[in-house]
Amino acid sequence: MDEVCLFFGRPLIKDKGEFISAQKDLQAKLGCVIQALDASVVVSKRHLTFAAEKALSAFFDGRNVARDIGVEILRYASGQRQIERALIMGISKSTKRVALMVIPKGSHPCPKAEELSGLLEIDDLGPSFDPQAVKETFGITAEEIWAAGEEKIPELVIERVALVDTYR
Repeated sequence: MDEVCLFFGRPLIKDKGEFISAQKDLQAKLGCVIQALDASVVVSKRHLTFAAEKALSAFFDGRNVARDIGVEILRYASGQRQIERALIMGISKSTKRVALMVIPKGSHPCPKAEELSGLLEIDDLGPSFDPQAVKETFGITAEEIWAAGEEKIPELVIERVALVDTYR
């Protein structure tokens, strides 16, 4: 699998449309796939790398639902089969922190942090999710929390990523 680079920080462009446009421009310039997600619902680096692996595998095998690899990654990261439902994990006007996933293509290396300076003020805090937002986004029930414990939220999210293909 291609290398997956993750960056976390505050979005420097507040308007969603302008952010996505700048993201696409940077993607073309750097020769890579870039996907921005709301960091409040990213439970771990494993969450995003596993979603990227699943999305890349789906594209390689011709099982992809989305035409765009970034959207396919978002679909897996959200644990959703339908693209429209997956968009809840994307950035919005209320996004305070962004998780930026970068997958270089071919011989291109991962970008340096300063190359992303137009999109993100990188904070080096890594994943730091909001448990309530994660429970709502992923439909984690009180019964699941009672059975598994609040500390198992990341594993419950990974389980949903793994199960995306079974929702066909």
